[in-house]
Amino acid sequence: MAFSKEEVQRWSEQFETQSAEAVLAWALERFHPRIALANSLQTEDMVVLDIAWRIQPQVRVFTLDTGRLHQETYDMIDRVRDHYGIRLEVLFPEAAEVEAMVRAKGLNLFYESVENRHECCGVRKVNPLRKLLAGLDGWVTGLRRDQWASRANVPKVEIDAGNGGILKLNPIAEWTQEQLDKYIQENKVPQHALYSKGFTSIGCLPCTRQTKPGENPRAGRWWWEQDLQKECGLHVAPVAK
Repeated sequence: MAFSKEEVQRWSEQFETQSAEAVLAWALERFHPRIALANSLQTEDMVVLDIAWRIQPQVRVFTLDTGRLHQETYDMIDRVRDHYGIRLEVLFPEAAEVEAMVRAKGLNLFYESVENRHECCGVRKVNPLRKLLAGLDGWVTGLRRDQWASRANVPKVEIDAGNGGILKLNPIAEWTQEQLDKYIQENKVPQHALYSKGFTSIGCLPCTRQTKPGENPRAGRWWWEQDLQKECGLHVAPVAK
């Protein structure tokens, strides 16, 4: 289902000052089961899952297995399934696409150029996501405005122009790290084990390092690049208003 810019603009204005609970309650009542939560197993997505699960225990949730994840991430998948009793869908890249890319450019092509890294993210992340979203009316993310410069203007409701004009919801867009920490403590939300080892943003194993004191939380992602975007392509800019 595609949505007009006018109605999405109206929803965006309506929910800008409302809580994450209000946004998710509206979305799940209106679109479930044709809306799904993206879950990277990191803090933001875990908070969104916890809120949504309390509203709709059968909420649809998916995560991406790129084939290059930390063991702690695979362990976290099992923890989430056990804690919430949900069917966490795992999306995989097409084996033929991965094989062709690796044959042509090597297993660690992403270290050689930004273009190669984008290609790897495209094959392992973006393509599997697009296949899933093609059958949905909308999806939900844990994007926050203070995560990185490229996310500073993230709206709570937007059109995902890169995925057929479906709805994209970012219910905790305005939340701070302090709000996240408070919610996690009060609601005992499961947390990724790598946070206790110095990681502040978690992706694929070869593309993620611990951050240093004073660094931006996403500085540990693709640290060898100078590009300020620090994005993998899953999240594109919203349609201009």
